[in-house]
Amino acid sequence: MSLSLDNPVWASLASLHAGFARRSGAAASYPPQVAPFVAVETPDADAAALDAVVEPGENVLFVGPSPQLPSHWQAGEAVAIAQMVCERPLQMPDGPAITALGDADTADVLDLIARVYPHYFRPRTVEMGRYFGIRIGGRLAAIIGERMGFPGHRELSAICTDPAFLGRGLARRLMAHLANDILASQALPFLHVSHQNARAKALYEHMGFRFRADIPLREARRTG
Repeated sequence: MSLSLDNPVWASLASLHAGFARRSGAAASYPPQVAPFVAVETPDADAAALDAVVEPGENVLFVGPSPQLPSHWQAGEAVAIAQMVCERPLQMPDGPAITALGDADTADVLDLIARVYPHYFRPRTVEMGRYFGIRIGGRLAAIIGERMGFPGHRELSAICTDPAFLGRGLARRLMAHLANDILASQALPFLHVSHQNARAKALYEHMGFRFRADIPLREARRTG
């Protein structure tokens, strides 16, 4: 199993998402309009490099190791989130057609995310990977997308269902579709979920994802 999974933001910004990266030495971050994530190459990296990749007043999230931060930073304690991987094809439930989402769908995607799970989504997050959705009666009922990625690995994210369409197995159908497609490309699907989100974690386990490791999630702010 790739050790890059222990530091997925750094691995992504050093490879698949290098075009997004604001990078200085052993620190890198996404532009705030893309994603709120920042990373250091190792826990003992020089934290001073973070000032070159994070603007004053910007809130960021470490998903993986974080260094001892300077006094002009405010940071909370790291909390553990579950990282899960899918190593075998998933059973594909029957259901409505799945379509690839494009620029014409962005407004609908942002609307659904804003209503259901806006926490880590930004106006340009959709540029990080492919997105798929299910429309029912012309309305975007459920979506899934790709977020972090590096050689041999792709993260599933933005797994959202409109509350009006819950209980129809739409999220399962979308997850099986995307996870199986990633596996077919010889890459490993993975995702992150809060341990407090017991319902989602149980769904992923039931489908065939397995817990790999606890990954530290830490919120920080550069105060200037």
